[in-house]
Amino acid sequence: MVFQPIVELADDSVYAQEALVRCSWPEYEQPPVLFDDAAHWNCSGQLGRMIREIAVPMCPGQRLFVNVHPTELDESFLVHPDDPIFAHDHEVYVELTEAVPVADVDRCSAVLKELRARAGIKVAIDDFGAGYSNLRILADLQPDIVKLDRGMIQGISTNLRQQQLATWIVRLCHDLGARVVAEGVETRDDLMAVRDTGLSYAQGFFLGRPEALRSSSGVNRVPLRAR
Repeated sequence: MVFQPIVELADDSVYAQEALVRCSWPEYEQPPVLFDDAAHWNCSGQLGRMIREIAVPMCPGQRLFVNVHPTELDESFLVHPDDPIFAHDHEVYVELTEAVPVADVDRCSAVLKELRARAGIKVAIDDFGAGYSNLRILADLQPDIVKLDRGMIQGISTNLRQQQLATWIVRLCHDLGARVVAEGVETRDDLMAVRDTGLSYAQGFFLGRPEALRSSSGVNRVPLRAR
């Protein structure tokens, strides 16, 4: 497991860490392939549980984002009382990729509602603006955080239409009670443009690459070069 910081733009502090899986098998070098194969073989729940068992103890005292493939919500692993997310000592965000269609929105909503009621688990929608994007998902799943896909962010400093679109989405999400993260921030210019859209948080190589946490308390500030 490696972790990438999500940075709060108001003060450049680390708001949370996103747990990211890395596999040494060449065929699974790209994490989406690993998750897609797990979904194909009906073992998304087992994979997700294994990842959380590793990731949660590695990130004490910090907000934690954990990726959950939508197909895992059809299985019982995530809501089992002994799932590691219920033992974490800080807020946990269950992050669903929006690049994969949700087959049963009602079932998905029911599971997320149970997680929220039982332990205050938060919900994040990942990759918004890519693949199967549907504005209705904002109403159906009521996310606490929406993460804008890197395709909407990279190059935003030189593209007025991208800036206008991002600003509109931020306003919409805020009206619906969700905060917004910019993914894929890789240059200072894009970071400055992201700030102008009203986004609350940012994530990307310019702010911090995925890596093992250097201590149990993690990293409290973004690198000086990113400020």
